[in-house]
Amino acid sequence: MSKVQQETFDIIAKQAKIDIESITPQSTLKDLGIASLDAIEVIFDIEEHFNINLPNEDTDLENGTVGHLVEAIERQLAQKPAGE
Repeated sequence: MSKVQQETFDIIAKQAKIDIESITPQSTLKDLGIASLDAIEVIFDIEEHFNINLPNEDTDLENGTVGHLVEAIERQLAQKPAGE
């Protein structure tokens, strides 16, 4: 598991008050019982934690999987100038 994936799972588990073991890359936020408003909060927490902005197309809260979210975070981190 990558560092980004681990940190993302930690944020989701904390925000949703669920066991981190129940999260898989194939899970959707909806599968994990995270309502729309809570999902938005998860995205805000992720953006703040990693100091990135996720484009809307990368934050499909209904059908997007946690794995897709991790990939989107990794893409954003790869695009950041070094030292930011």
